[in-house]
Amino acid sequence: MLAPDRLGTALEALHAAADADFRDSLGPRYGIVAPTALGVPMAALKAIARTLGRDHALAQALWESGIYEARLLASLVGDPAQVTPGLMDAWRAGFDNWGVCDTLCFNLFDKAADAPAMVAPWIALNAEFGRRAGLALLACLALHDRKLKDDWFREQLAMAQTAASDSRHLVKKSVSWALRSVAHRNATLHGEVVAMAERLAASDDRTARWIAADVLRDIRRPNVLKKIGL
Repeated sequence: MLAPDRLGTALEALHAAADADFRDSLGPRYGIVAPTALGVPMAALKAIARTLGRDHALAQALWESGIYEARLLASLVGDPAQVTPGLMDAWRAGFDNWGVCDTLCFNLFDKAADAPAMVAPWIALNAEFGRRAGLALLACLALHDRKLKDDWFREQLAMAQTAASDSRHLVKKSVSWALRSVAHRNATLHGEVVAMAERLAASDDRTARWIAADVLRDIRRPNVLKKIGL
């Protein structure tokens, strides 16, 4: 149950931290179309979240407000232990820009117990932000969940490859992000991503070739190779 005035307190803090210039830069600078945005930078959102603490009822109320930054704040105060597949699907259906999509996956969804089970079904979706959510969640799990096994990532790589011909900008960028993140985990997965990227590079599909170039440019950098012991 949401405690009295918790939502009001959070919204007041967001309005107090709003910066009109930052709001106006979201589209031109970051490609984020968010009509409800107030203009609160992420550093300020994190500071507000620290004052609020974990409060899942508040996170739900923030999400339901529809305000761009309130939804980002929900990712910081939500309780991963209370994030169910139903909630993930419901919120994912409301993703309408990459900022909300990636932030929810990075800060909250990837910590939920059922997160791995959501990846493949979301990648299989045709909706732009539905598919991006699956790929973003894969990238975030690769970056943050050290308990997942290589075999699980191999299965997801096959799913990611099915999206490699999707020319929509936000999808192809997320395919690259997912492949790069998996490759950064260890030498074995790095080699498998290299092999996949080389196959994509030989494809007749322009999008697949773009993804391959983007991935290989990143994962062949000396600092990446050193990190995984190559």
